[in-house]
Amino acid sequence: MEKPSPGRAWRGGPVVSAVAGSACISASAVFMKLSGTNAGTAAFLRCGLALVVLVPLSWREVRRAGTRPLRHVLMDAGAGVLLGVDMVFWAASVLTVGASVATVLLNVQVVFFPLLAWLVSGTRPSGRFAFMAPLMLAGVALASGAAGHAQPGSHPVAGVAFGTVAGVAYAGYLFLMRLGGGRGHTVTPVCVSTASAAFAAAVTGGLWTGIDLAPGRAAWGWLITLALVGQVLAWLLITTALPELAPNVGAALLLLQPVMAFALGVAIGERPTLTQVGGCVLVVAAVGYNSRAGRGRTRGPGSSPGRRPG
Repeated sequence: MEKPSPGRAWRGGPVVSAVAGSACISASAVFMKLSGTNAGTAAFLRCGLALVVLVPLSWREVRRAGTRPLRHVLMDAGAGVLLGVDMVFWAASVLTVGASVATVLLNVQVVFFPLLAWLVSGTRPSGRFAFMAPLMLAGVALASGAAGHAQPGSHPVAGVAFGTVAGVAYAGYLFLMRLGGGRGHTVTPVCVSTASAAFAAAVTGGLWTGIDLAPGRAAWGWLITLALVGQVLAWLLITTALPELAPNVGAALLLLQPVMAFALGVAIGERPTLTQVGGCVLVVAAVGYNSRAGRGRTRGPGSSPGRRPG
């Protein structure tokens, strides 16, 4: 009798893990909004609290796999600076346009990542990218409310500005993390980048919004949940699952993140307008179209990434 391969025996495992990880990330914006804290406080404490779990895991990994080369550690740290900026501006976007729309807006990094790879490594974007990018940007304008109608109480122009800065910073983070690579380490690069992100969030958030280290018991509960579920657990689930999935399958599953985030935002009382809903659909469709462009090709430094936990 033929012995079943591990991949065949556990073929449902990576898909379940990727979906669960996407659900964890999707809830991040809702957790941040429910905490009632400002952007700087949420970004800094999210990273700081995550380090409570990541540092022991990284220490165990270093004992097992050895130390990570200094060049790659510095690259991880540089990526973390961009991640910290991303988190502050993403949190600000959540507060200006809502949790449902802000998570969709962050997918604008799909536009900036290939452009960054083109500038740095000379990897030209695919032909489909020229068609996808205008659709994505039009969807962002509609989703935020900068074009069409916005939900009452939101600030569309500020939301687009904050979401764009977050998307650019996140694209840079992904680019540096992919250049550094794991090199036998999985937890340590994330631990180093998270520590660096905490520093960057403290500086950026401290100068912009201030940081409240005593936000209240309820806020602490939501921020701890954000750090453990939206960062640590999501990262463990997704980075374990993605290597076991075909690139197009992984990218398609990660598209669940903005969809589920939109539904959760509506569940807590957000009411995007019809034009905003249409913009979100257009953004998700553009990301899906771009993901299909990479089917059957090897993913290199210039290929467009799926959304990963940040």
